[in-house]
Order: sequence, then structure tokens, then C-alpha cells
Amino acid sequence: MSWFESLILGLVQGLTEFLPISSSAHLRLTAAFAGWHDPGAAFTAITQIGTEAAVLIYFRKDIARIISAWFRSLTNKAMRSDHDAQMGWLVIVGSIPIGVLGVTFKDQIEGPFRDLRLIATTLIVMGVILGIADRLAARDETGGKHRAVKERKTLKELNVRDGLIFGFCQALALVPGVSRSGATISGGLLMGYTREAAARYSFLLAIPAVLASGAFELKDAGEGHVSWGPTIFATIIAFVVGYAVIAWFMKFITTKSFMPFVIYRVLLGIVLFALVGTDTLSPHAGESAG
Repeated sequence: MSWFESLILGLVQGLTEFLPISSSAHLRLTAAFAGWHDPGAAFTAITQIGTEAAVLIYFRKDIARIISAWFRSLTNKAMRSDHDAQMGWLVIVGSIPIGVLGVTFKDQIEGPFRDLRLIATTLIVMGVILGIADRLAARDETGGKHRAVKERKTLKELNVRDGLIFGFCQALALVPGVSRSGATISGGLLMGYTREAAARYSFLLAIPAVLASGAFELKDAGEGHVSWGPTIFATIIAFVVGYAVIAWFMKFITTKSFMPFVIYRVLLGIVLFALVGTDTLSPHAGESAG
């Protein structure tokens, strides 16, 4: 991988990680369209450490409060009813599905799941699901001619069942094209949570999963499967760009609809199907190691 490739891929990772459009799919598609080798699951996992560092800094006050309350609850029974202490447990519970499924389907994630036809399918299907979830949320928030405004749930109402459902939604993002934020936010909206609550828990839930995945894949970098210099450079770029994007996105979702992302996902999926269907682009373009 060249330094120019790492610059572009780092920008793509930072721009797309927090938006519901799938960063792994965009890294894969960027390489395919440019005629580069697929950066691979290991590169993706390591550069995601950069964007998760942006989450750690952006939500540093929330994270510090949750960790402090969680540790105190281990020895202080009175703290176990504290919302922040419970959030600590709920993040742990919600991280179980992706941990188990990530290890179980590791070979598929690094191989068959990166087929461009599958990516096109997941872009469209998850785009439609996100659109439906967004419309339901908008209907609840605005009411209607014969409907009262429905109160949506906040994170104070999050429980173990919902945490596990969020976790299984996050695990769907093991397939490129699904989108971690897109799947978890869609799941949250369909369960009746506010946009802000679904997005906030989505980002907090991603921290242990992404950091663990990146640490696990570091061994591939050490074995020569990933170029250290360009990968670190891309990770730094992803961190800087990712922080700016997450700050913008958290403001955007408080007043705006997800429909622009829905339309983008569906159109991109259709274009990708057309390119593959006309043999303009191979469904396995760039898959060989480089």
C-alpha cells in the first residue's frame, strides 16, 4: 500500500465510520473503483481504532462517569441502581454478540463477505430498514391529524433485553455494507428510542468491540499482512476526520432526518449492481492480497 492510498483510505474511514453508510463497504469500494488491492479486514479494523479514539475523546465525560460508577458498583451495593453503573453493564452485555459472532465468522468476514454483490445487497436492504425506522420515529415525534405525539425512550429506559438487541444489530455490521451505526440506530429507532439515544448508545457500544477487533488484528500487521507506516498514517487521518464528523453528526440527528443517507445507500447499491451486472466491475475486484 502506498502513502497516497493510505491517505485516501484514512479520509474515507474517518468520513464514513459514524455515518449510517458503512465505512467497511466504502473502504472496499474505494479500492475496487481505484484499481487498488482490497485493504482487507485487518486494515479496516486497525484504522477503526483511530475513529474510536475520536469517540473516546468526544464522549470522554460520559465514559469517565460510566467507568467510575461501574467500578464503584462492584463493591458498593447502593451504586448498582445508579444509571451510569447500569450503563457500564449494558455496554458489556451489548458487546457479547459481536464478540462471539466476530470470532465464529472470522474467515467469512475476511473472504466471502467482501463480495461486491453482497455489499450492494446490504447497502440497499439496510438502507430501506433505516428509512422505515426513521419514518416511524418522525411519526412518533410529530404526531398526526388524529394521533398524539408519542414519547420515545431515552437511555434511562435501556434494559438488558434492549441492550442485547442493540448488540445483535451491531453484530450485523460484520458484513460490509450494513454499517455499525446504521444497524444499531435502526434497531434503536424500531425499539422506540429517540435518535439521540440510539446514536449515543451505538457509539458507546462500538468502543469495546472496535478496540478489541483492532488489537486482535494487530498481529496481522506484525506478520507483514499490513504495512505499518501507511496503516498508522491512515489511522491518524481517520481520527482527525472522524472527530469532526461525529461532532457534526450528533448535532445533525437532533433536528434532521436520516433520509439523505437512505437515498444515498440505495442509489449506491443500485449503481454497484449495475456495474457488476454489466461486467464493468468484477464482484471480486482487488481481492488479491497486495
